[in-house]
Amino acid sequence: MKLTILGGGGFRVPLVYGALLGDRAEGRVTHVTLHDLDAGRLTAVARVLAEQAADRRDAPQVTVTTDLDEAIRGADFVFSAIRVGGLEGRAADERVALAEGVLGQETVGAGGIAYGLRTVPVAVDIARRVARLAPDAWVINFTNPAGLVTEAMSRHLGDRVIGICDSPVGLGRRIARLLGADPDEAWIDYAGLNHLGWVRGLHIAGRDELPRLLADPGLLGSFEEGRLFGAEWLRTLGAVPNEYLHYYYFNREAVRAHQQAAQTRGAFLRDQQARFYAEMAHPATPALAAWNRTRAEREATYMAENRAAAGAGEREASDLESGGYEQVALALMRAIAKDERTTLILNVRNRTTLSVLDTDAVIEVPCLVDANGAHPVSVAPLPYHAVGLVTAVKAVEREVMAAAESGSRATAVKAFALHPLVDSVSVARRLVDAYTNEHPGLGYLRPARP
Repeated sequence: MKLTILGGGGFRVPLVYGALLGDRAEGRVTHVTLHDLDAGRLTAVARVLAEQAADRRDAPQVTVTTDLDEAIRGADFVFSAIRVGGLEGRAADERVALAEGVLGQETVGAGGIAYGLRTVPVAVDIARRVARLAPDAWVINFTNPAGLVTEAMSRHLGDRVIGICDSPVGLGRRIARLLGADPDEAWIDYAGLNHLGWVRGLHIAGRDELPRLLADPGLLGSFEEGRLFGAEWLRTLGAVPNEYLHYYYFNREAVRAHQQAAQTRGAFLRDQQARFYAEMAHPATPALAAWNRTRAEREATYMAENRAAAGAGEREASDLESGGYEQVALALMRAIAKDERTTLILNVRNRTTLSVLDTDAVIEVPCLVDANGAHPVSVAPLPYHAVGLVTAVKAVEREVMAAAESGSRATAVKAFALHPLVDSVSVARRLVDAYTNEHPGLGYLRPARP
């Protein structure tokens, strides 16, 4: 089975390859094609993968290419993890937004919109190529903003594109462990959009154990989200939000913390990865050791500004464990390729799952996965506080897609202005101007003709 990884020179690719190395089952991936626009980054990552596969005679074969059509042709699965504009683009997204006093995070608020406006045209081109060159392939999308990009691609690929994210998986596993349950045996009642969802229940042997967690201050204070949001707020909600909702519930504190930080997350990762790839330019550099060292630093500093704003302290060792999106991707591929039915939290088209959204809206919910793809399960209706956020953010995503299709600057302004974390139409206009100046890839946005 052939897997193509778009963004194959990306830093997190060895996580995916490591998961493939651990798969010993029949019908596993035997050939991995890495595609990237940067040949140097491809070479660096290929070296890390070669060291990972040392002494593994049955390791999946790895090839690299900068030709997109060549990479896609003949693929069974296409894993999309591209970053349009690179980390320099992410750093610019954050800087521009913070200068206006609004959030610049890459998937939330102004930064997410700017990233989406750059990424959707590229993702749509990829979807069209897959439909033409590998019509039977399944696309697994990890490109951010994951829900938005998955929905844009689904307009050309239908249900053959599925979005994945490690945030709800990690959240569910942390809660299950706290309650003394096997995470693989627990049913997680999770619903929302990507980076905008809530755990409303966690069922063990048919019994919802989440109320037990919410009633125990000691347990609530002992895990990442409990420290991030505070026990009182979680009890008030009656649910455990995805960590990214901290940007909404504590927006002023989050913006202030990001403004006061020595550098933004994007700038930190840009500089850190520049050092890694520069180090990898030397043939004598131990590739896997350099990658492991860089990754440990990266994971330990994840959402550091939010934890500082909440007084949550350092991340626990358990939060740094692997088993995230790469394991979700592997489980998804295995379920589809071998009809090994499983349940995963995924980004898929809504159908009739959430009544407040239309059938084509991509949502993030538990899905039953088999050879025919991912099928969202029936979930309880969202509470009104969640309905407000979910419908508002989905409206923004639709405006981003409309702007990317039409090239309308006015529609792009509308996308920014409608977002709950952008508080002024005037700010939205300035953001569009600033982002257009920063990113040549947004040159397609044009004023309406008189």
